[in-house]
Amino acid sequence: MRSKVGSGYVLSGRVLAAPTCRALRGARIEFWLVNPRGQYDDAHRATIVAGRRGAYRFESNKPPSYEARPPHIHIRVTARGYRALVTQHYPKTSRNRAVFNLVLVKR
Repeated sequence: MRSKVGSGYVLSGRVLAAPTCRALRGARIEFWLVNPRGQYDDAHRATIVAGRRGAYRFESNKPPSYEARPPHIHIRVTARGYRALVTQHYPKTSRNRAVFNLVLVKR
């Protein structure tokens, strides 16, 4: 469990339930991204648990592009009674932070 795997980029938001947008406190959020050399490693993986009001905050290096892929951060979210969500966040070049809400659907 850790919420930081580097510095320079902050991704935050909330985990919410569809269709009501009710906060999902305790949802498990996994992140993984390449290191500054464009390689995946365990040092750039993190898992956090959504807090009060479903909020989360993750800090990392800004991922570089690699193998013709644009910079991105992989995200997997799970919560009891909901379908797992696997998605990617694409940081904007000119930004060092972003808000990315994650919405889960009941099983």
